[in-house]
Amino acid sequence: MDEKTAELRDLFVDATGSESVTERQDAARGTLSDPDDDAVDARCREVVAAMRERYGFSTDLDDDAYVLVARGRFEEADDETIAAALRDALEARDDPAVEPDTVDGETVRRARLDLHLVRESDREVDDDAFAYAELKRLTGAGNSIVECAEALDASPDQIARYAAVARVDLTSTQANDRFRDAFRDLLTDADIEGSLASDAREDGLRDATEDIETDVSL
Repeated sequence: MDEKTAELRDLFVDATGSESVTERQDAARGTLSDPDDDAVDARCREVVAAMRERYGFSTDLDDDAYVLVARGRFEEADDETIAAALRDALEARDDPAVEPDTVDGETVRRARLDLHLVRESDREVDDDAFAYAELKRLTGAGNSIVECAEALDASPDQIARYAAVARVDLTSTQANDRFRDAFRDLLTDADIEGSLASDAREDGLRDATEDIETDVSL
């Protein structure tokens, strides 16, 4: 297990209250004090819960696991690294929500998209087979996967993968990117102490959980 995977695993185990907390885990926490770090996790769980209620999620991962996915995204861990951390952490739990060996990079990718946490690489079409921006336009106009495939001279399977990203981009835009920005505000200021960090977290959570109009047919 590499250092990044171990750190993510430790964060997940700690957040879920597992008794398998190790001495190494205590040393692996961020620069803020433990109460502050715990508060960040708690606020992230609130954002996750708000998104689950509003949109529904595509995986069986619980809210704590989704928080780890968000943390891993902003720590620039790749999906396979996050998946390895999740598997290790789930194995330490007495009654995991999902079987650890079913969690892979694709599971994490789907969870990331559930959280509106798109990577730029998600939009990079293999071999430049078509323009992502055009697929996004067609998807936003209500075209089906088959219709997009015909318009872009691509296979439906290839279109489907990128159309999933396009739908997330469109939904996130409809929400003014508030959920994505809430995670960013919560998870990218770990080295800031005091009122500035507190204000950013409060603003991010308030924006993410307020009643916003997202009635988009996708």
